[in-house]
Amino acid sequence: MSNPPPANTGQAPGGATYGGGQQHQQQPQSTTGGAPTTGGTGGTGAAGTTSTSSTAPTPQNLNQIVTDYLKKKGFTKTEAVFRQETAHLGPDGRPAQRNEENGPRKYLKAFILLRDWIENNLDIYKFELRKLLWPVFVYSYIELVSTGYVEEAKHYLATLRPHFDAVHREALDLFTTVTLPQHIRENQTIKLYRENKYRIPLNQSLSGNLFHFLEREADAGGSTITFILQTFCQVDVSARGPIEPFSFEAIYRRTHNLDLDEIDQLEGIPGVFTGVTNRDVLDSSAPLKLGPLPMEPELREDVRAELEDEDQRHPPVEGRSTLVEEFDQRIKREESADAPSRTDLPLPPSRARDVVMEMQKVRENRDRFKIEGRTGGAGVPVSACMFTFHNSLGSVSCMDFSNDHELVAVGTMDSYIRVWSMNGKPLKSSVASEKDLQVNNRKLIGHSGPVYGVSFSDSIANLDRNVFPEADGAKPDTSTKLLVSCSADGQVRLWSLDHWACLCIYKAHDGPVFRVLWGPHGHYFATGGWDKTVRVFAQDRASALRIMVGHDTPISAIAWHPNGTYIFSASDDTDKSIRMWSVVTGNCVRIFTGHTDYISALQCAPNGKILASADTGGNIFFWDIAKGARIKRCRGHGKGGIPSLSFSAESSVLVSGGLDGTVRLWDVELPADPSKSSQLAITSSGAAVGGGASGQQADGAATGDSIAVASGGGPNGNSITVGGTGSAATPAAAANATGNTGTASGSANGSSGAVTGKKKGKEVQITPDQISAFATKKTPVLKVQFTRMNLVVAGGCYDPER
Repeated sequence: MSNPPPANTGQAPGGATYGGGQQHQQQPQSTTGGAPTTGGTGGTGAAGTTSTSSTAPTPQNLNQIVTDYLKKKGFTKTEAVFRQETAHLGPDGRPAQRNEENGPRKYLKAFILLRDWIENNLDIYKFELRKLLWPVFVYSYIELVSTGYVEEAKHYLATLRPHFDAVHREALDLFTTVTLPQHIRENQTIKLYRENKYRIPLNQSLSGNLFHFLEREADAGGSTITFILQTFCQVDVSARGPIEPFSFEAIYRRTHNLDLDEIDQLEGIPGVFTGVTNRDVLDSSAPLKLGPLPMEPELREDVRAELEDEDQRHPPVEGRSTLVEEFDQRIKREESADAPSRTDLPLPPSRARDVVMEMQKVRENRDRFKIEGRTGGAGVPVSACMFTFHNSLGSVSCMDFSNDHELVAVGTMDSYIRVWSMNGKPLKSSVASEKDLQVNNRKLIGHSGPVYGVSFSDSIANLDRNVFPEADGAKPDTSTKLLVSCSADGQVRLWSLDHWACLCIYKAHDGPVFRVLWGPHGHYFATGGWDKTVRVFAQDRASALRIMVGHDTPISAIAWHPNGTYIFSASDDTDKSIRMWSVVTGNCVRIFTGHTDYISALQCAPNGKILASADTGGNIFFWDIAKGARIKRCRGHGKGGIPSLSFSAESSVLVSGGLDGTVRLWDVELPADPSKSSQLAITSSGAAVGGGASGQQADGAATGDSIAVASGGGPNGNSITVGGTGSAATPAAAANATGNTGTASGSANGSSGAVTGKKKGKEVQITPDQISAFATKKTPVLKVQFTRMNLVVAGGCYDPER
């Protein structure tokens, strides 16, 4: 027999030997280089051999063996450290890295880093950058599951699910079933994500900023995002402008029915819904609450009780409804399904003044001149009263009438505001030193630039009697108390019409403020300016409550929805879009496109369902608010602009005032015979010639330098003439003068009044839905307003240069 080979003298922990030779003792299990060997009996014959088990133990079994050994030998501290390090094993059996840079938590940290950077970015970039979040989320989750981090994947999904639940709920429900590596290999949707690169279209300036940010924040999670984008995504860089839900490019594409760019068609991966993309940015299906705002319960009860008392004092004539019945019909309308909640628009508590105002509104609504049903373009007899301002020398820039038609205010290019009493009576003042002052106009000085907008707070004619005599004996005053104005100096000023002084200055806009308008319920007013924003203020707050951002160019017109929860704004220059904003959320909920000229006026119908807009090209568009679609276009005004629009109480007739010197009435509904062409045309001088929609023509006669009053047939169907007094706006004078008053008569069927112009120019075709046209001689119309009694009040400045 040959001599046996030298015995293996390897030393195991604690002095135990391993190897062969002639050893016959039981050998403990040990580790060498992380691989276990199992000692056994010596070899057969002279040569000792080492036998190993046919099946290697798992990493978990091996760790248990080491733990048991350390415990047996008494290495308690070492055992504690070993247990802590092996509590979380990676897919290779080694302790997982617990630091956030290399461990499973790095994905959550990286996602939060990217999300915060996007949300703090410029508004015009946010929509496009948010496209990165979904693929980063999906591929991070897939990586966690495929590498065996099951618990971390569940935590990651639960933490970020609220961020995507609104759009990707079905996909997230699917991910909750994918929790093991084998699920990754079997699930068809996950396979699509893994086998295809997720394509993300980005503006080239955005992509540069993105990767520069990721490189700068590499240690804070940027390297993880870069790895996901490079491995699983394909960023398609384009040279176009940034895309956002209501960008000019998106609007242009929708208006012209253009196809998507190829870069947008390939966005995402084939066969998988990837969320909101450029294809869905102009969705107009979001539900709106267009019903009237419900009345405050306490106010409703007080008004009803007072109306019952009023009906007992003055019972209605036979055939006419009582005030309570009229009020109940209004309350029923306010309880419609699409009405907003009273809590959506916080308003101050009601006062005695509010009770009286609501009572009078019910009375006027019942007693007004009714315009029932469709007019079909044939027309109804509506009267119009024109107030002409003389000696203004072109300085008047804006105008507004109070709702009780007691006051009229104008803003001037000379930076001041002048307020007149329309009936010539002295203006009231609460200042003790002005107790005996008898003037019918006041000058408000404070702005340091041209005044572009003025707006009166709500008011109404007062009741004949004092409803609350037991209080202090004074009758609640329902006249207008406040005036708000805006100017090129960037300021919005709130004026008291009791003390004739400025109460507050609102400095929020960056640059000139072009439009200002009180809300339908008071307390709130809206402004629009050169900085492309629309802002909502409350009279008791110095800063804006809402800032609406989205227009590409300065604001040219604004209007409130009758329920006070929405605002409409129009933008000039290249934008030429109309946007509808939610006052509650500040979001844009509708967009209306179609104008090709400067949009000069907006007005929402009292029923809350129709919007009217006018431009400098003489076009008037009617829009379906709920659908976000155009109903029709009306033409008749000459070029120069239509600065003012107003709806009748029934929302069936629109009045427009133009710089061509005409006041026109329009049927809101489509013509009864759309194929019928109108024979009436208007020359460039603003004179209407030919027959009206009814085939007849009413002659107008004027005395003095301008027509101060124009009227159609009265409620009794007879031709009537209404006299009126115009006020002279003279910048250098403190008192107004009585303007020359002229008359025009219109036939009972509402045919158009006309004045033959001396200049002949290009004729403008008039659409068949024009009801009436009242022409002045040389007075561009700046303001028109339907009263609650369905009469038209108009105002303008005499221009001898016309």
